[in-house]
Formats: sequence, C-alpha cells, structure tokens
Amino acid sequence: MEAQAQGLLETEPLQGTDEDAVASADFSSMLSEEEKEELKAELVQLEDEITTLRQVLSAKERHLVEIKQKLGMNLMNELKQNFSKSWHDMQTTTAYKKTHETLSHAGQKATAAFSNVGTAISKKFGDMRRK
Repeated sequence: MEAQAQGLLETEPLQGTDEDAVASADFSSMLSEEEKEELKAELVQLEDEITTLRQVLSAKERHLVEIKQKLGMNLMNELKQNFSKSWHDMQTTTAYKKTHETLSHAGQKATAAFSNVGTAISKKFGDMRRK
C-alpha cells in the first residue's frame, strides 16, 4: 500500500505535458454557480488593475524621459557611462590584472630583445664598415 502512495505523491516538478493537461482540463463543472461568479468578478478586477498599472507605468516612463531630457541625458551618454563602468569593472578583476601584468612583462622582455638585436646589427654594420 505504501508503494502505491509513493507513486501518487510525486516530488518532481510539472513537465510541459503535465502543464498542458492541467491547462486543458475543464474545472468549471466542479465549481458552483456562486464560485464561478466570484471568479468572474475577480477576473474583471484583476484585468482592471492590470490596465491601471500599465497606464501608471506608461506615465512614469514618459516622466522619466522628460527628466532625462532636462538633465541632458541621452542614449549616447548612457552608453558611454555604461561602457566606462563596464571597462572599469573589467580592469579591477583579478584575471585582467594578472593578464595585464604578464603582457606588460612580456612586452618589456620583447623590447629588451629587440634592443639587443638592434645593437648587434649596428655593431655588425660598424664592423663591416671598418673592414
């Protein structure tokens, strides 16, 4: 009996097919007329609230645009600020610091090597002129 109860009490989340089955189920026959009326009233109220919230959000977005215009903020300025912040954030990471240090050290060694090669070539040309 316990094994049967275990199968009924699944702990896995609903899968896509389970959700489809629940969505297509007709629960209206299980509701009384009073419950149906209450749900319809709640549905109308929720739709009204959503409409009001959309209107409020739209008004706030317009106000936001007006304030940004007054402050001289535009899309290009925001992009510059975002890029600057992102660049600064990236430069402060440990990986960037280590890479920068390694490349800097490699650059110094390469500069020294090129300098030595240049000196050797100059010396060879000088030796060739003297001969």
